[in-house]
Amino acid sequence: MALPAPPPDFPRDVYRARRAAMLARNLPSAFFAGSALPRNYEANRHPFRASSHFLHFVGHPIEGAVLVLADEATLFVPMPLTDDTMWHGPSVSLESLGESLGIEVRSIERLTLSSTTHAFIPSFDERVANCQVALAGGTPDAAAIEALADALVALRLRHDAHALGELRRAASVAELAHRAGMALARPGRRVSEVRAMMEAVITAHGMTTAYGSIVTPHGEILHAGPSSEVLLHDDTILADVGAESPYGYASDLTRTYPANGRFEPEARDLYEAVLRTQRAVIEAARAETRYRSLHELAMRSLGESLIALGLLDGDPEERAFDGSVALFFPHGVGHLLGLDVHDMEDLGDRAGYASGRLRAVEPSLRYLRLDRDLEADMVVTIEPGIYFVPAFIDVPDVRACFADRVNWARVDAMRRVRGIRIEDDVHVTSSEPIVLTRRAPKRVFGIESVVGSGVDWDRLVAKSDGGFSPLGEDD
Repeated sequence: MALPAPPPDFPRDVYRARRAAMLARNLPSAFFAGSALPRNYEANRHPFRASSHFLHFVGHPIEGAVLVLADEATLFVPMPLTDDTMWHGPSVSLESLGESLGIEVRSIERLTLSSTTHAFIPSFDERVANCQVALAGGTPDAAAIEALADALVALRLRHDAHALGELRRAASVAELAHRAGMALARPGRRVSEVRAMMEAVITAHGMTTAYGSIVTPHGEILHAGPSSEVLLHDDTILADVGAESPYGYASDLTRTYPANGRFEPEARDLYEAVLRTQRAVIEAARAETRYRSLHELAMRSLGESLIALGLLDGDPEERAFDGSVALFFPHGVGHLLGLDVHDMEDLGDRAGYASGRLRAVEPSLRYLRLDRDLEADMVVTIEPGIYFVPAFIDVPDVRACFADRVNWARVDAMRRVRGIRIEDDVHVTSSEPIVLTRRAPKRVFGIESVVGSGVDWDRLVAKSDGGFSPLGEDD
């Protein structure tokens, strides 16, 4: 592969400072960019995306590269082959690359690495893991891996100004993509058309999707796959689509709306219940607040609404934590966001859970991905929902167990809505939380004014001097 040149405005001082922060910990370490996976033969490959830990310290994706942080920072890169220029275009020199990135760059042939002296995080990709072992002569011991993971969590939990700027850019493009999807949607269109429009906007702004897009009338399937089915008049569309900036930072945004542009009364009641909960949780998302308490707030709020709508009976506090609410809201209220859409989950619960905190086993808490005290300059998602999941609500034993708490006749009358989720990306501060995705419509009147209104492509892809130009007022 050719060595790609960084963009002319590459912020090398940002990445120098990040490497210096890691070097100050006196923990010799190595970070592997990784390589693209082949689809069915070596030359036909999936798009390359560098490891997030590598991107945090280097900022520029170079396939097969290894960053070594010991007494100093050195980047080792594969040298292009003779015919790489023909296939992949011109390659920059090591000297030019080093000047642009602000780091010494050497050929990977000069790399000397030992798993006994340099810690690294073993890759989930078997091919990369095998490469790590081959280059380092083995795998670091568990204590070294844990020490490195702890250091990475400490350095990546809070975002610097560059990262926050990239997260805002990714959020702005996701907002535009969601407006485009709403504007295109109408009964008779295929789900795949809506998804294609949203992803086209992301591509037009020089970004990629941050994860596999979810665009579906089956909101009860939390991670529904691609679909080309035709939208029906009474379908509710759940669109969970995010953008990834050129430096690797993600947005994660979900909106739910009626395909015909008008909420039916029961769908509107359920939607408003989720929206009330989301607004309350976002307002509470401030520094020094325990994230688990935000999830518990969501459970209580949804419990009150489900009782008010006749789906549940009894005391809201009891229903929130006896498994009743979890029948309709089975997942956690959100997660960390950064270079990964579920940031640093390659480290397991080490990033999401503070020391001494463990995942609970009860249904209301077991899928919570984050249990830390929030700090200024963290970015998290807030994404409550109400779902009618057949695997829960159609099981005879479940119906019998919850017969005194769940109004099953009411559930059956409302289940056509299938699933509602509203998700925003929130920058935590010591005062008011900043909603990075606030311009994607989520009030009922805002949604109804956009759905089916038609796509203004030139406006969607226009840029202003200040960056990406959002459409409409803050929602």
